[in-house]
This record gives sequence, C-alpha cells and structure tokens, in this order.
Amino acid sequence: MEDIILLIKHLIIGLVQGFTEPIPVSSSGHVMIASEILGLGEQGFTFAILTNTASLIAILFIYREDILRLAGHFFKYLATKDNTYKADFRFVIFIVIASIPAGLLGVLLSDFIAESISMTTIALMLFVTGIALWAIRNLKGTKNDKDITAKDAFLVGLGQAVALTPGISRSGATIISAIAVGMKQETALRFSFMMYIPVSLGGVVLGFSDFLNEPNKADLALPYGVTFIATLFMTYFAMKWFIGIVMHGKLIYFTYYCFIVGTLLLIFF
Repeated sequence: MEDIILLIKHLIIGLVQGFTEPIPVSSSGHVMIASEILGLGEQGFTFAILTNTASLIAILFIYREDILRLAGHFFKYLATKDNTYKADFRFVIFIVIASIPAGLLGVLLSDFIAESISMTTIALMLFVTGIALWAIRNLKGTKNDKDITAKDAFLVGLGQAVALTPGISRSGATIISAIAVGMKQETALRFSFMMYIPVSLGGVVLGFSDFLNEPNKADLALPYGVTFIATLFMTYFAMKWFIGIVMHGKLIYFTYYCFIVGTLLLIFF
C-alpha cells in the first residue's frame, strides 16, 4: 500500500512539474510546494534533471518543425550565403547570444541557487512575476523573427538569467523581457522556448554524471519513471494550452494567479 501511495505522490509531482514548466509561475517553486504538502521532502538534483529532460522532450516535439527548419537554414546559409536563409540564420545566432548570460551564471552560481530556495522566496518572487506580467499587459509588439536584433536577444537573455533566482519563472521572465523589447507575442513565445532548449540541454549534460552516480537509482526507478512520463505528457498539453493563452493576449490571468498563490504561501508557510 505504501508503494502505491508513493507512486501516486510521484505522479502528482510529475503532473505539477509538467503543468507549470511552460507557464509563468515557477515550476521549481510549485514542485517544492507540492513536495511539502505531500510529505516527500526536498527533491534532489537527479529529480530536477529527470523532470527537466521530460519537459525538454515535450517542447522539442512541439517545436520540431521550427527546429528542423532553423537548423537546415542555418547550415544552408553557412554553405551558400543565400539571403533566403539569412533570417533563420540570424535567429539561431540570437538564440545563442540569449543563452549566454543564463549559461554562465548557472555554472557559477549553481550551488548558491540550489541552497537559496524557500517558501518565502517563492512567495516574494511570485509577486515580482505578477507585477512584471501586469506591467506588460497592454504592450503590443511589432517585431517578428526577422526584426530581432542582437541587443534584443541579449536583453531577453538577461531576463533568463534573472530567472535563475529561485521562484522566478523562466518562461515568465523571458516572455516578459521579449514583449518588453517589442516582440509580438507569438515571436516572444517562440523565442522564449527556443532559448529554453540550449540551456536545458546544457543542464542535462552537466548533471548527467550526478544522475549516473545517484546511489538510490534502483529504488527510485519506478517512482521516477512515473514522474518522467507524467511530466512529459503534462508539459505537452500545458504547452499547447499556454500557446493559446499567449496568442489571445491573456497573460494577465497569471498575474492574478501569482498574487493569490504568493499570498497563500506567506499566510500558511
């Protein structure tokens, strides 16, 4: 019976991680809240790698056509210098530029970041996210993929670096930053999740040895497998839903959510 309850708890954690990964509410914060409520304790680095990989696979699948086109056009432009492919070539370069700040800070501050998260931190950062979402609620950008500049990319990259702060949503910080520099909502969304791919891949690669050296892999195989599958499928459906929210300009809903959850955390934790 205890084994079944443990599997159900890990199923719930996977669903929470998957649902909150794409949306601007901090997946790490929500996993910590859910783990506390379910009595699972703090989830380790191996768990983070596992769930991050599951979410990454789901997002790669959703954007597979964009990724294949960008990759193909990137190398075609390198080979031919044909201006037909130049816009996609520049888009890839800007994704790389945008990934640098978070990549550097992630390596330098990984231990500090892991030790700094608390319920109070999550609550305060949810308020920060809510305020930022409120601030950009009426902005209607004009920039498409071809209009993005290196400066835009770097500024959005700084937003992703800010999201290393425990409780700050990565998708929220990058989408807010992208809209703030003038991108259309559809462009901001695509750019945000294209940025997620190299940073997430880097995290998986850097943490893979820790995953292999996990002493309890055998005991955790089944519950972690349940978590992985739940995260994978829930990320896919949550991402599809979130795309619709962004396309209809309804990010303001997440402002209210951040304020409500932040307030509840301060009251009850």
